[in-house]
Amino acid sequence: MPHQGEILQEAIKSSGISITRIVEDLGITRPTIYRKFKDETLDYDFVRKVGDIIGHDFSLDFTSTQQSAIPFVTSSVNKGVSGSVINRSSVLHTTDNDPVNQLLALQTKYIALLEAYNELLLKVYGPK
Repeated sequence: MPHQGEILQEAIKSSGISITRIVEDLGITRPTIYRKFKDETLDYDFVRKVGDIIGHDFSLDFTSTQQSAIPFVTSSVNKGVSGSVINRSSVLHTTDNDPVNQLLALQTKYIALLEAYNELLLKVYGPK
């Protein structure tokens, strides 16, 4: 069974997007990404960024065992309604077979995705 680095490499190859574009968007060097292809486990943020660039959802590619090795937790700091800063951590993965827990995990992933989208919008268009 291929490890996470190999899965990442295959997804990039299948996307048709050049390694040069990916490393430029990530702000890393070509040797760095080639080293990542050899790693058995990868950092979630790195995998997510590559997935965003190539338009691929890696959560479907990794087995439950592989997903448990990735820290599927994002931390972000958001401003609350009153302007105070709140620290939010969202757990993005569960290996539970209970449908209710799976639904809650999907809800958490969706919220994290919306937050990432909002952050991207702020980066691109700036605060209003």
